[in-house]
Amino acid sequence: MSTKNKIKVGIVGASGYTGGELLRLLVNHEGVEIVFAYSKTNTGKLVSDIYTDLIDEVNIEFTNTIKESDVIFLCLGHGKSYNFLLKNSINQKTKIIDLSQDFRLEKSITIGNNTRKFTYGLPELQKNLIKTSKNIANPGCFATALQLALLPSINSNIINGEIHSNAITGSTGAGIIPTNTTHFSWRNNNVSSYKEFNHQHLDEIKYSFNKKSINKYNINFIPVRGCFTRGIFSTSYFNCEYEINDIKEIYKQFYHDHPFVIISENEINLKQVINTNKCILHLSFLNGKLIITSIIDNLLKGASGQAIQNMNLMFGLNENEGLKLKSSIF
Repeated sequence: MSTKNKIKVGIVGASGYTGGELLRLLVNHEGVEIVFAYSKTNTGKLVSDIYTDLIDEVNIEFTNTIKESDVIFLCLGHGKSYNFLLKNSINQKTKIIDLSQDFRLEKSITIGNNTRKFTYGLPELQKNLIKTSKNIANPGCFATALQLALLPSINSNIINGEIHSNAITGSTGAGIIPTNTTHFSWRNNNVSSYKEFNHQHLDEIKYSFNKKSINKYNINFIPVRGCFTRGIFSTSYFNCEYEINDIKEIYKQFYHDHPFVIISENEINLKQVINTNKCILHLSFLNGKLIITSIIDNLLKGASGQAIQNMNLMFGLNENEGLKLKSSIF
């Protein structure tokens, strides 16, 4: 594809984990040209000096200037994207993909006489709507793992009673700035739970469930900090009266047009999805309960990979363009 026809991409917050992953993936995406990487803390530095894995791959400097682009990825902290859009003049023709939680309940922002309405960007939930949207709110990582595990069951109303879920995530899920619970000496050889039953991703999960069912499902969610870098391993279960073969067919039909969700007949492990945009599910049935295991890479299918997936849909590209990635099992 000629440079003239490529999608011009800008990344705001380009020196964080999600911004770095976008750079790593987009440099090999044949349909795009990276026109700027915005970072106040690293302005003037070569991208490859900060992300040394990109040496001889990305030959641009970080900037604090927004350049004309077809799409801008916002990789800012939660609560910061809204203010960034208010304070910075961005062409209304420029599409926005926000990786924070600011617009995930499909909120809007009005600047002058113009309003940006955001679409929730879980392709497996509303792919056709994403294709026609100009602004996308990228889902959270826990929300992605749990929704992909549960949406077919929600859609088919096969759940009896409450849903119980737990998920363990790597340290990159907490962002690039070190905290008391993310630095090496605390995280290594350690596990802890946090925000039990009130994690912020529950709002968007329940919001999506309401799109698929009039029933109100209570989900009891326990997030866990893991002593590894990246990935989410989640397990959900609930009472169910359906036969396992019928349930598997429900899931296969629900995801038949979604290339990144795979139903595995074998038990799954986290290494199968690390450095990929895949979500792999495993279904089992025991003592009247359906057990669903779901695995994703929190930085890819849970963040930057899914953002590129959304970009591909918005610009009419193949959904898996730039995302044909294989994990490293060893």
